[in-house]
Amino acid sequence: MRVFVTGASGWIGSAVVPELIGAGHQVVGLARSDASADVLTAAGVEVQSGTLDDLDTLREVADKSDAVIHLAFKHDLVYSGDFQGAADADRRAVEAFGEVLAGTDRPFLLASGTLGLTQGDLATEADGHQPLPAGAIGPSARRATAEFTLSLAANSVRASVVRLPPTVHGDGDKGFMALIVGAARNKGVSAYIGDGTNRWPATHRLDVAHLFGLALDSAPAGSTLHAIADEGVSIRQIAEVIGRHLDVPVVSISTEEADEHFGVLAHFLALDSPASSALTRGLLGWQPTHQGLIADLDEGHYFRKTSA
Repeated sequence: MRVFVTGASGWIGSAVVPELIGAGHQVVGLARSDASADVLTAAGVEVQSGTLDDLDTLREVADKSDAVIHLAFKHDLVYSGDFQGAADADRRAVEAFGEVLAGTDRPFLLASGTLGLTQGDLATEADGHQPLPAGAIGPSARRATAEFTLSLAANSVRASVVRLPPTVHGDGDKGFMALIVGAARNKGVSAYIGDGTNRWPATHRLDVAHLFGLALDSAPAGSTLHAIADEGVSIRQIAEVIGRHLDVPVVSISTEEADEHFGVLAHFLALDSPASSALTRGLLGWQPTHQGLIADLDEGHYFRKTSA
């Protein structure tokens, strides 16, 4: 298949691309910079210059492709505090894809998230599908986009949503784990909020990439998939590993202190959001084979100076 991938040069995309090429697919990747274009070219990807805001380009390339995998999200806006701006741009891109894929039965895979689906309960693929109000904002806006994607199945699109954990880990990660390590290094303490028993799920990026490959080939229309290996790692356990590697104290901080310590991460780090992938494993035969988050942290690569 000719597969159009947004975010192809990103953290997850750079693992998904070789997975697809190795399976015999031709990949077209969206590149918003010359540096990204060079990375994609070196990986054997056909480059399409543009951004998520270039809706006509998205429509044109999707129309000429056999499948679309939408991984891009404006994380730079999220980290600067403008989650809504990122969510709005994402929704416009998905609507553009939906317009040209309608009636084609082509695969359309959207990357979404599990964080915040439930509070304290193990989230499954069946959770998070409750109706959302028109004009939903914040994280609810991204869930609304995921639900819109699933609704495309009624328009003869083989649409699926792949929910990712808050940390997709591995050597080279610049996401949440790297930011938490950076906060510990800058503050001189490795902190967790309250008693730190709240949990995050996690998965190695290569296991995530394999799930996208399986979903492209055989996920049924309208399916919700969970790319979850570790169902729930406590934030305190993460802080303890970080403290040991950086040789800094591990401390509990209050919710009030968390905003100053973690910035935009504080809200996410307070969530207790374990998740399961049992239904996904049964549906597609996916089995994570790479090491879990704590073992990956203990490898030491997150603590190189360049990771902060």
